[in-house]
Parts: sequence; structure tokens; C-alpha cells
Amino acid sequence: MRGASYPASSTTRTSGCYRTKVIDHGARLGIDVEVTHRDPAQKGFKVIPRRWVVERTFGWLMHHRRLARDYEAHPHRSEAMIKVAMIDLISRRLTRESTPNWRDA
Repeated sequence: MRGASYPASSTTRTSGCYRTKVIDHGARLGIDVEVTHRDPAQKGFKVIPRRWVVERTFGWLMHHRRLARDYEAHPHRSEAMIKVAMIDLISRRLTRESTPNWRDA
């Protein structure tokens, strides 16, 4: 089972339109896939539960220039850079200090 080699990814969420490809790929890796659906009775825009968490996190990560482009050749390097970005985010929140980023230049 390859899912054991990805301990950080035990469950993932996907939009309903990607369900077949993502579920098949997740099954090959041993990862549980949860499909989020929009309420068909709902009219207009409605935030889908838990999807906003992913979008917000992507927004935070894009403040780090290296993650705004696909510079990394190997997935483990990309994962390391994401961890560095999240450590920076958490440390800024704990110390209430701002660290310079590429937008401040």
C-alpha cells in the first residue's frame, strides 16, 4: 500500500466535478477521498464547507515567492518549502511581527 508512504495525506477533499479521476488516483495511493457537493436547492453563491480552508491556505502560501511558481523539481522539496512557509506564518502570528516577503520589496 503506497498510502503508508504519504502519512501527511490520509484524507483529501475534492470538488464533485473531479470525483472519478481523483477517487481512482486516491485509491491507488491508499488515500481516502471525500467529495464535497453543493446543495442543489441553493441559489446563488454559497461557501461550500471546508473548501474555503483550502482556498485560504493557498492564498497564504502565495505570499511566499518561491511557492508562487513551480520551481521545485521533486515533490519532497515542494513539501519542504510549504512547511517552511507555514512555519513562517505561524511564527509571525505567535510573535506578532511582520517578516518581509516579496510583496514588501
